[in-house]
Amino acid sequence: MQKFNYVALDAQGKEQKGVVEANDQNQAITALRQHNLFPQSVTPVGGTAKTKSKSLGAKEINIKMPAFLRGRVKAKDLMVLTRQLATLVDSGLPLIRGLRILTKQTKNAQIKEALTGMSASVEGGATFSEALSQYPKIFDHLYVNMAKAGEAGGVLEQSLTRLAEFLEKAEKIKNKVKSAMTYPTVVLFVALGITGFLMVAVIPKFEKVFTDLLGEGKKMPPLTQFVMNISSTFSDKGTVLPIVVGIAVIVVGIKLWYKTATGRLALDRLKLYIPGVGPLILKSSIGRSTRTLGTLMQSGVPVLQALDIVRDTAGNAVISKAYQDIHESVKEGESMTPPMERSKVFPAMVVSMVDVGEETGALPGMLGRIANTYDDEVDNAVDAMTSIIEPVMIVFLAVVVGTIVVAMFMPLTTIISGMSGN
Repeated sequence: MQKFNYVALDAQGKEQKGVVEANDQNQAITALRQHNLFPQSVTPVGGTAKTKSKSLGAKEINIKMPAFLRGRVKAKDLMVLTRQLATLVDSGLPLIRGLRILTKQTKNAQIKEALTGMSASVEGGATFSEALSQYPKIFDHLYVNMAKAGEAGGVLEQSLTRLAEFLEKAEKIKNKVKSAMTYPTVVLFVALGITGFLMVAVIPKFEKVFTDLLGEGKKMPPLTQFVMNISSTFSDKGTVLPIVVGIAVIVVGIKLWYKTATGRLALDRLKLYIPGVGPLILKSSIGRSTRTLGTLMQSGVPVLQALDIVRDTAGNAVISKAYQDIHESVKEGESMTPPMERSKVFPAMVVSMVDVGEETGALPGMLGRIANTYDDEVDNAVDAMTSIIEPVMIVFLAVVVGTIVVAMFMPLTTIISGMSGN
């Protein structure tokens, strides 16, 4: 028996190190897998550098950046990886070879490390879905379960293709929303910057001039005094600090409350009632969740398991709760339609289409149609919001700056009138 040093991941994704005895490296890998460990590196005790470089997932230089400095893998990178892997597998290339090809060509360090470990795991006897589950920070439950369903049905290439299409559509909508919000955000920051500069640097100088010219006993116009008071508040460091601290405490408090189940549910429900934004959030969540559910069911994932995944990836606690209720009803033998209707979250059109889909046995396809419909509605809603926000932000900027300008000219009118009267 030979001893091997190993580095492996447990079921929770935590790194484990130790020594295992086996006749050869393959037996060592098998022994580790029997203990629910996913090997990353298996090297003979006292092995040479050359032997280690050929070991499972090992490298000649094993220096890794700390996890907190690596950041997260971008959705775009994951989307490209999935599309490329789907293309390679669909063309008849063996999975291991496809993973190795992608390992060589990817530039993302995290993805390269994951692909290296996955290649080794699959070569050691693990399934593709098991290899994916070793990297939960890159591949979520949706990804792993769709791969598992594809493997079970012998249609992994189809599952990867559906997953790639799903990620592409999600990224498209995300980019559209980001693009639509860029202009209003820039205008808002410009407005705040200009206002802050006027309040801190310009208005205090005008205040001294007006006080000298008006003389003692004469009051400034109400609008001017109001602007001067705001300027004094922002210019006084003793006043600004408590305001900043207060705002910071409120923000941190809201974030901590949002981490609780009650706070998350309350705030997510409040989001749905925000004029203009609420309907957009609801449509986006319904579109994403129905597409996820339809994609999972098309890939062969059992409906209860699919509902669990959708509940966890809905993006809104209110929608998640609705899917949890649907899950419980389906578990008891009920159809999806009654709990969807009781939730008061899903529009009547969605409930009706799901009802028809269940009756005809074409629910996955119907869910896809619902998702397509709501994706189009989200696109239209974003366009409409953009067309409304742009003039609103311009008017807002004009009103703020205009108010300050008018407030500064009003005392001049009084001063000039007084001088004419003399």
